[in-house]
Parts: sequence; structure tokens; C-alpha cells
Amino acid sequence: MKIALIAHDKMKNEMINLAKEYREILNQNTLYATGTTGALIIANTGLQVNLLKSGPLGGDQQVGSMIADNLLDLVIFLRDPLTSQPHEPDISALLRLCDVTKTPLATNLSSAKIMLHYLEDINKKEN
Repeated sequence: MKIALIAHDKMKNEMINLAKEYREILNQNTLYATGTTGALIIANTGLQVNLLKSGPLGGDQQVGSMIADNLLDLVIFLRDPLTSQPHEPDISALLRLCDVTKTPLATNLSSAKIMLHYLEDINKKEN
């Protein structure tokens, strides 16, 4: 599967911990991430991640383009709902694209874990 990983600044530590916890399952998939988040994941987990631009510099739009072109199977976007984001229109467009294309989207840690557990179960059944 092709998975995009995105995290707002205040959620980056949660994304790193999630990637550490689910390293084995993530390692079996093709990963894409916005710049800063991806660099932190690589540095802290050693996972291979295809880096896009930083979110505010167009990374969210790059992910949105991949969604529109059906190039992603899952998006994990750990959002900070309590902090205003200067690129909020880009974020809203990305979320809308996931809905339109029916691309699974996790926007918090609990939903991300559920989706990763599901991927883990699928891989166990295939082996």
C-alpha cells in the first residue's frame, strides 16, 4: 500500500511514536510524508520515506494531487485541532479530496492505530 504521513507541529512527536510502534507494518508499505514530518520519521525510525515539501510550502497540495490521481491508499494526518494553521485552505482541500475519492483518512492517533492494526491483520492473513 501507499501511505501518506502528515503531522502538524504539535503532533510530530505522536507521529514519531506511532511510526516506532508500527515500524514493522509501515516498513512493508511505500511511505510518503511532508518534509519535516518525513525527515523526523526517518531520523527516529530508519524507515524509508519518500519526502515531499513541507506542508505550508506545498506538501499538503502534493499529497492532495496524489490523492486526486489515486496514487495513495491511506492518509494518516495527525492534525492539531486546537491551533490555527496558516495553510488551512490546503488542509481542507486535502480532507475533502479524501472524502471525494473515498481514500481512508486517519486524523487522530486512535483512528491511525485502528487502520494500522487492520493493515497488520491483512498482512497476517496473506502470509
